[in-house]
Amino acid sequence: MMTKIVVVGGGAAGTGAATIAIQHDRSLSVTLLTEFEDIAYSPCGIPYVFGREIEKFDGLFMQTPDFYKEMGLDVRPCTVVTRIDMGERVVYAGEEKFPFDKLIIATGWEYDPPDVPGTDLGGVEYIKNIRRAMELDKQLDQVKRAVVYKAKPLGLELISALPHRGIETHLVDEAPWLLSDFADPDMMKPVQDSLEEMGVKLHLGTKLLGFKGQNSRLSAVETSDGEIPAEMAFVATTMKPATALAQSIGCKIGSTGAIVVDDHMRTSVPDVYAAGACVEVMHGLLKIPIQLLPGSYAYPMGKIAGYNAAGGDRPFQEVFVPWGIIGGKVQVGGALISETIAKAMGMPYMVGRATGITAARYYPTHEKMHVKLLADPKTHRVLGAQFAGGDGVKERADFMAFAIRKESTLEELATMENVYSPPIGALNEPIALAAQAALRDAAAKK
Repeated sequence: MMTKIVVVGGGAAGTGAATIAIQHDRSLSVTLLTEFEDIAYSPCGIPYVFGREIEKFDGLFMQTPDFYKEMGLDVRPCTVVTRIDMGERVVYAGEEKFPFDKLIIATGWEYDPPDVPGTDLGGVEYIKNIRRAMELDKQLDQVKRAVVYKAKPLGLELISALPHRGIETHLVDEAPWLLSDFADPDMMKPVQDSLEEMGVKLHLGTKLLGFKGQNSRLSAVETSDGEIPAEMAFVATTMKPATALAQSIGCKIGSTGAIVVDDHMRTSVPDVYAAGACVEVMHGLLKIPIQLLPGSYAYPMGKIAGYNAAGGDRPFQEVFVPWGIIGGKVQVGGALISETIAKAMGMPYMVGRATGITAARYYPTHEKMHVKLLADPKTHRVLGAQFAGGDGVKERADFMAFAIRKESTLEELATMENVYSPPIGALNEPIALAAQAALRDAAAKK
């Protein structure tokens, strides 16, 4: 009898799960259900189309549903799951029934709207669905002033993009600095300066009070710092795991509000797997569960879930969370943890700082690279890293996440090998300079 796998969710995790399952075992029946028209597109690219760094939305679509059907998947777009009957082992989408032997939940995330008046006004927008984003892109040509609420990654991308369309752009956030959840204020200062040079008006430490409108359309954003006239507001507020379906069948929900899974992406309910932004996974250094990781985690999580649901045996590793983004014209990134997090958790730490360059000093495109390392003051094991500057932030963040995974020390980083080639690498690697600075400071205190 053919084994049936049903995947709920057509994002990175769901697509990864379905494709790897059918590739692992062609005899399976694999059905992918998604509420949206499209699957396998890159929502992370939406702000860059808004800003015209990417010319069209076409490039954000990776494949059509027909591509996956040709692989042997039964793809059902525009299909909203209404309930799951574990006794019958059937997923219901209205009157449609999808029987399963194994179920993979990849329902992703949903916005947690701010509890203020006016969130239902026209012009108050949330970025998630690419079709809606395509409609908004046309409207932006008529927008003179826009407000972005929350300086989280999406908010930072939006305030970096909208000025390219000639839009007067404001950011409102209660936090005292950008990306305050995982970056330090000193490392975000170059980003803040760059945004202000672009004309972005930053209202940090400012509370959102509500959205005001005329004729059911947004006219202004009300804040503790006054009223900001605007034709459009983007709410880039806190996201939360979409767990309603999982909870309805008894899946255990963890301390973060996401679905608890083991290292094989199995939930607490037999034959039910979960992956992506709806699950929590273990941070390898802090040994605490975290959730809402980006697509670079959702896709491999989905592949693990799909492989194991199809009869495989493969674990998902603990995470060390490299991150990166461009704010204004400055690249910024790192590998958790930050000094802010270390202080909040009461962790002892030492700091090493340095400013190097991204290419040879005489090469015309060289830029500064600010580096901040955190390490254990006794063992000198590296705990975290942050970077701000020119090209190479992403690669350094990836490298440092791996170095932290391997329990590298300041001594090892201080003597690390590095590429020296005038267009792409300076004689002295900025990471090594920061490690050397930390060791000098430690020696001076003895």
